[in-house]
Amino acid sequence: MAFDAFFLRAVLGEVQAAVGGRIEKIHQPTRDTVVLLLKTPTGRQKLLFVISPTAPRLHFTEQTLENPAQPPMFCMLLRKHLSGGRLTKIEQLPMERWAKFTFDCIDEMGDPTEKSLIAELMGRTCNLYLIDKEGRILDCLRRVGLDTASGRAALPGLYYQHPTPMNKEDPAVLTEGDYLRILQQPGADRLCDRLMDSLGGLSPLVCREAAIYALGETDARLENADLAATAKKLYAFFGKYITNPIPCVYEAPDGTPKQYAFCPVTQYGPYREKESFCALLDGFYSQKDKKEAMAQKSQAVRKLVQNLCQRLQRKLAIQEKELQETYDRERLRQLGDILTANIHKMQKGMTKVLVEDFYDENMPTIEVAISPLLSPQQNAAKYYKDYSKRKNAEKELTKQIALGETELSYLQSVLHELNRAESERELEEIRQELQDGGYIRADGSKKQIKKGKLPPLKFESTDGYPIYVGRNNQQNEELTFRFARKDDIWLHAQKVHGSHVIIACGGRTPPDDTVTQAAQLAAHYAETAGGQNIPVDVNPVGKIKRIPGGKPGMVIYHSHRTVIVNPYPDIVVDALNAEKKDS
Repeated sequence: MAFDAFFLRAVLGEVQAAVGGRIEKIHQPTRDTVVLLLKTPTGRQKLLFVISPTAPRLHFTEQTLENPAQPPMFCMLLRKHLSGGRLTKIEQLPMERWAKFTFDCIDEMGDPTEKSLIAELMGRTCNLYLIDKEGRILDCLRRVGLDTASGRAALPGLYYQHPTPMNKEDPAVLTEGDYLRILQQPGADRLCDRLMDSLGGLSPLVCREAAIYALGETDARLENADLAATAKKLYAFFGKYITNPIPCVYEAPDGTPKQYAFCPVTQYGPYREKESFCALLDGFYSQKDKKEAMAQKSQAVRKLVQNLCQRLQRKLAIQEKELQETYDRERLRQLGDILTANIHKMQKGMTKVLVEDFYDENMPTIEVAISPLLSPQQNAAKYYKDYSKRKNAEKELTKQIALGETELSYLQSVLHELNRAESERELEEIRQELQDGGYIRADGSKKQIKKGKLPPLKFESTDGYPIYVGRNNQQNEELTFRFARKDDIWLHAQKVHGSHVIIACGGRTPPDDTVTQAAQLAAHYAETAGGQNIPVDVNPVGKIKRIPGGKPGMVIYHSHRTVIVNPYPDIVVDALNAEKKDS
C-alpha cells in the first residue's frame, strides 16, 4: 500500500469539502479509531481517523462501525471540547503524513475559542492530538513519556512539537534540471532506490512506478541510462500525478484489493481506477478488515479441521506403507509350499532350514527362517496364515484408504468454505455441518436459537437465466438434489473443491453465453479462483448422483462436457458487486 504524503494530500483535497461543516457526533469504536460525524454544506459526512501502526489513515467513510457501550476517556474529552465545533481549516506539512484540522469552538465559559486535531499517520509513531489555541496538548490518543528516545514527549499540558523535518527534496516543486542533478550526484544505482533516498513524501511503490515510467522496469539501473532523458520522464511523471493524482488500485484475480497509489499501479498487472480516494480507502480497508475479522472468528473451527486433516494424512501414510507391504505376499505362499515339500528336513527347535527353491528355474538352495517353538507342520502353516493375513489386509486397507481419502477431501472442502465465508451466518452453517457430521460436539450450555437458512447465492445471466451457487457443502447438497430440476444444468470446477452451480433452465436450453457465465462463477467459487483457463464440467442435473454413504455435497457422474473459462471476467465482477450490494 502507498498511503504516503502525496496520497494523503489527494485525500485531504476531497476532505476539504467538509470545511464549514459542524461536528454533530464523535465516536471511538476501537482504541485506534475515531469518527467525526460532520454536517457539511453538501450533507452529512463521517470522517474516519485510524491511528493504527499497521495501517494509519484518514478519509470519509460509508461504513457503520459498532461503538462500545461505554465511550473511552479520549472520546469523552473530544466530545467535551469539539462537539458543535465548526471546521475552518485543513493543513498538511509538506512531504509528511501529517494533517491539522482547525475548529471554531465554544469553551466552558461560553466564549469562542479555537482548537485543533492533529493526525500524525507515520507508522509506529502515529498519534492523534487535541491542541488548544496556544499549541498546548489537551490530550492525545497515545501518551509518550519524557524519557522517549525520539525526544518528542506527548503528554497533556506540554506544548506540541512538530515532527523533525526530513532532509529530502520535495518532488512537487522540482524542475527537470533538479531531477538531472539528483541523477548525476553519487548514490544508489537503482533508480527507485535513488528516488527513495533523495525525494520526500513518496512510498517505495510510487518510486518503482516512476522507474517503470522512466526506464521500463522496477529494478532499472542508472549506469547505462540516458540521464537527461530519464530526468525529463521523471519530471513528466511526478508533474502529472502529483498535480492530478488518480486513485488506482491493484486487485488480485479473486477481486481482493492488494495495492493502491495516487498513480497507475502497473508493476503487478492490470489495475483499476476508483471514483475517489476516500472511496478507494473505504472499500480497500473495509474488505480487508472484514476478511481479518472472519479469519479470527473462524480460527477455532479452522484449527480443528486442520488438525483433523493432519491426523488423517498421517493415518493414510501409515496405511499406504502397510498396503505396500502386502504386495509381496505371494512369496509367503511359495515358502509355505517349499516347507511343506521339505517337512522331512525340519525338526522342532530349528531356527532355519536349507531347502531347494523349486519356484526358481535354477533350483537354488535357500535358507528359510522357522520358529524353534513350532513343529514342522506348524511352521509351514504359519507361512500360509501370514499369506492369508496380507491378502485380507490388502482388501481392508484398500477400503480404509478410500474412505480416508474421501473424508480428507471432504474436510479440505470445509477448509475451502471457511476461507470463503463472509458472514457470521455462513460460519454458523459450517459449524452446524461439522456438528451434524460428528466432528464438533453440540454446545449443551447454550440454548440453540433457530435461524433461517441462508439462501444460495443468486445471479442472473445476460440472457436472463437465474444462476444459483452453493455457499457450502450442505447448500450444494440441497441445491443439486432438492432445489434443482432434472433438466437444469449443473456445473462444477473439474477435480477441485468448489461450489455446485445450477442454471435454472425452466424447460429451455440455455444459450452458450449463459453456460459460459455460469462456468465462470463455478471457477470463481472454487479453489482455482486465482488461476486462468479453468476446466469446468457441465452436466444435466439428472445425471448427477450422490456417492452412497458419502459426505454432503459429494457426487459422481460418468458423462459430461467440459468448458475452459477464466474465473473473473467483467460479467462476474458486476454480478458479484450487485449480489453483495443486495445482501
